[in-house]
Order: sequence, then structure tokens, then C-alpha cells
Amino acid sequence: MASATDIKNRIPITAALMLATLMNTLDSTIANVALPHMQGSVSAAQDQIVWVLTSYIIATAIMTPLSGWLSLKIGRKTMFLASISGFTVASILCGVATSLPELVIFRIVQGIAGASMMPLSQTVMLDIYPQQMIPRVMSIWSAAVILGPIIGPTLGGWLTESFSWRWVFYINVPIGILAFLGISTFMDRDEGGRQRPFDFLGFGALVLFIGAFQLLVDRGPTQDWFDSREIWIYAAICLTGLWLFIVQTMTAEHPFFHRDLAKDRNFVTTTIFGLFVGVMLFSTSALLPSMMQNLLGYSALQSGVASMTRGVGSLIAFLAVPALVARFGARSVLLVGILLTSFALWQMGQFDLSMTARPIEISGFIQGLGTGLLFAPLNTLAYAKLAPVHRTEGTIVATMARSLGSAAGISLLQAMLIRDAAVAHSGLSEHVTVTDPIIRWVMPQMFSLQSSAGLSALNAEVSRQGSMISYDALFGAMAVGCLLLAPTLLLLRPPSGPPPSAPEMAVD
Repeated sequence: MASATDIKNRIPITAALMLATLMNTLDSTIANVALPHMQGSVSAAQDQIVWVLTSYIIATAIMTPLSGWLSLKIGRKTMFLASISGFTVASILCGVATSLPELVIFRIVQGIAGASMMPLSQTVMLDIYPQQMIPRVMSIWSAAVILGPIIGPTLGGWLTESFSWRWVFYINVPIGILAFLGISTFMDRDEGGRQRPFDFLGFGALVLFIGAFQLLVDRGPTQDWFDSREIWIYAAICLTGLWLFIVQTMTAEHPFFHRDLAKDRNFVTTTIFGLFVGVMLFSTSALLPSMMQNLLGYSALQSGVASMTRGVGSLIAFLAVPALVARFGARSVLLVGILLTSFALWQMGQFDLSMTARPIEISGFIQGLGTGLLFAPLNTLAYAKLAPVHRTEGTIVATMARSLGSAAGISLLQAMLIRDAAVAHSGLSEHVTVTDPIIRWVMPQMFSLQSSAGLSALNAEVSRQGSMISYDALFGAMAVGCLLLAPTLLLLRPPSGPPPSAPEMAVD
């Protein structure tokens, strides 16, 4: 419960919480447009640089459940200050990193430190405001959550172009300092010590499973998958961790996740749905900046501006979805979200090397609308039949599944792009022959087959065309995969009575 001091200082506390939340959500998208610049700076391959994104996502996912237990044990203020300071210091370390391993390690630290910020900030705000003010306060807080993904790509592009990619991390420092000072000055310290049972064996097994699985999908493409002993080791560790987690969940007195979660059809279905949404949709925000900069010649700022429409679409959907769910029902809104995202992916499958930024902006806006229409209905349906006592735990499970799908999707789709681009390059190269009169007489001089410079330029252009073919094929396949999610709606039971409010991400 909130103290009298916290209630008295709730406005400055709210400002500090929103700064911390903004810093956390900003970091989820700001680095995307800077990836091509990071790649050259740390000498990373195209499939390796995405570890900068996946390491952060995985670290956040596995630390989120533990943060609730820690906040009870050491106190929310102490936990908040440790999280903000750890995130800020890790941001500085990311900015000064000189190699890919350093950057990945510091991103893991950043993800671990930042995992508690969003759930804890929401919990504190629910405590310090009276019940009648909660809807308005949560709308203001949610604006900070949405603002990060909207301004992240553009801000990241401007910082990268004007200074360097390192400033996408340095920008967190002043925000982190202000948030730290606000929490330290105005929030009352709670003693903590309210330890609750925590299944460390189940948590450890889950960490083992997630870590090994992510290493498997990250390293698999470069190690020829199961022809490599390394991949077999990751697979064995992954299966061992999963087996231990299942056994512990089924037998422990206080399992890491309550067994009732697995008995609720709606919750299980929406969680699996969310995992595949993470695989198919969040990966595009990581793939598009590289496509725009490497194939279309966009600057980091131009790719950030073109990506901004996705956040605008999400914001519009976020504002409209409560009324839509109340009017048409959660399943109908969810179906519209699926259709919109599938249509946007189909549009992306029509991209070509001669296009302007307009198709990217339009498809991004539609995809943002579709994605924004997915999550509130998913929450409504997921908790329609679940006991309220399990909602916080269910939110953590659903968030972890979505994050795991997002991280695995980024790695797998990047590997598919590289593979398909190589296949397309080989197929296109077969038609480039000296005896072909079109090649000999129509081909521009810069692509002359009679000089090494011409051959090099021609090979680069064939690679560019092959990469565009692979992007189009991948987006088209994702559009079909998104449509295939629609039949799962038949498994969902609509809530009885008025739709419940979105579950709190509290960690109490």
C-alpha cells in the first residue's frame, strides 16, 4: 500500500515513473534503425547484429517474473532505484562497446535491469491514486508506453546521422538521471522483507530452456543446424530445461507458474497466439530498417521517419479499441486486426527497388493499426475465464511468450532472408552470360563483363535484386501465416457479461 508521503507527492512520482517507462519503451525501437551502422562498427555479420535486439528481449523476458519477488523482498523504492541506475549504466557501457560480444553482454545487463520498470511503475501508480482517477491516470501512463515506439525510430535515426549510433544508448543517461532523482527524492522507502515462496528450481529450468533455445536459433544457421555438435548440445540443454520445468510445475507445492493457468483454454490459446504474433509481426520492425538502408540507400534518419507511421497506427488503434471491443466484441476486433496485419504484410510482399517511401509508410500504418487491434482483445479473452488471483501471473506468462516469439522470430527470419537471398542470387546469376546479346549490348557500361570493376558492380546489383526477392517472399509467407491464425479464434470463448478491464501488470 502507498504511504501518506507517496500520496502527497504523487504528481512528481508519476512524472519520474513515466520517464522511466519512456526510457524503457524507447529502447525497444530506437536501436533498430542504427543496426546497419553498428554492424560495420563492431565488424558483425548480418545475422549476428540482430543479437543486439534478441539479447535485450530475452533478458527482459526472463527477469520480469523475478523482479516481482525482489521488489517484495528489498522494497519497491530500492528495486526501482537499482533498476534505473543499472539500466543507465548499462546504456553507457553499450555506447562505449567496441565489439559485438561486449555490446551483447551490456544489452543483456540492460534488459535485466529494465525488466521491472513497467510492471513496478504501473503497480505504484495504482496504489497512489484513488480508484476513480485510475482510468485517466492509466491513459496518461499508457501514452508514455506508446510514445516510445512512435518517436524511437525517428529519434534513433536522427541521433545516428547527427552524432553516431552510440547516442541511441547515451540518450538514456539524462532521462535515467532525472527518473532516479525523482524516485529518490519523492518516493517513500518501504522496508521490504515481504518474501513470498519462489520456485527457484522452476525459474532456473525456465532460464536454461529459454537461453539454450535462443542460442540454438541464433547459431543454427551459421553452424549448419544439426550437422553441428554445438547445436546438438544446445538442443539437449533446451530439452533438459523444458523437462525440468514441466516436472517441477506439475509436482512442486508452489510452482513458478500456477497449474490453473494451463487448465484455462482461453489463456492457453491466446498465449500461443501471442507467441506467433511475436514471431511474425515484431520481427518486421527489426528487418525493415536494414532493408531500407542496405537496399534502397536510405539514411538512418530517412528509415526512421518511414518507420514512424507504424507507431502512429498503433496509437490510433490503442485509442479506439476499448469502444470497438465494447461495441463489436473482442473476437470480432481480433479478426479485423488479423486481416489488417495480413493485408499489410501482403503489401510489403510487393516492395521493389524502384519504389518511393510511400508504400513503406502506408503498409507500416496499416500494420500498426492491425497490431494495435490485437493486444487489448487478446487480454480481454485471455482473462475472461481466469480467476482474478492469477491475472498478474498470467500477464507475466503471456509477456514472456510474446517476447520469446519475438526474439526467436528475429533470428529465424534473418536466417531465412540470408538463405533465400543466396538462392535468388544464384538463380539470377545463371541468366547473366557473355553470349547473351542483351547482356552485351544493352547492359550499362558500369556493369561491363569485360572489367573487374564492371563484374563487381554487376554482382552487387544481382545481390541487391536477390535480397529484394527474399524480402518479398518472406513478407508474403508471413501474410499467409498471419491468416492461418484466424481459425484459432473459434477456440476462444467470449467473456460472460461486460468485458473485464485489462489485467494489471502488477507484481504484488
